[in-house]
Amino acid sequence: MKQTVNLYDFREAFKNHGRQEQFSYDGLEALFDHLEEYEESTGEDVELDVIAFCCEYTEYDSIAEFNDNYGEDCETLEDVKYFTQVIPVNKYEDKEGNEQQRFIIQDY
Repeated sequence: MKQTVNLYDFREAFKNHGRQEQFSYDGLEALFDHLEEYEESTGEDVELDVIAFCCEYTEYDSIAEFNDNYGEDCETLEDVKYFTQVIPVNKYEDKEGNEQQRFIIQDY
């Protein structure tokens, strides 16, 4: 049985599973868009499995946070892409006024 979901339904599914804090508001949109693009490019349907998505993907506020978690020494998102798939989320300024990039990776 198949049900088509929109972005609102996708976000609600995370909320209903108590996982609304797993990804930022913008992060959920970026992940949703990524999964839709995957479906369109491959012709394969993706099952809406919130727990699986939470295990397979992680959102980071910065490359430094990614480096700390994985023990890497990346300087750019291109460096991170060497290791895994990267889904850009949004740019923001940190407390020191430095531009940062939020992004989601497929865990490895």
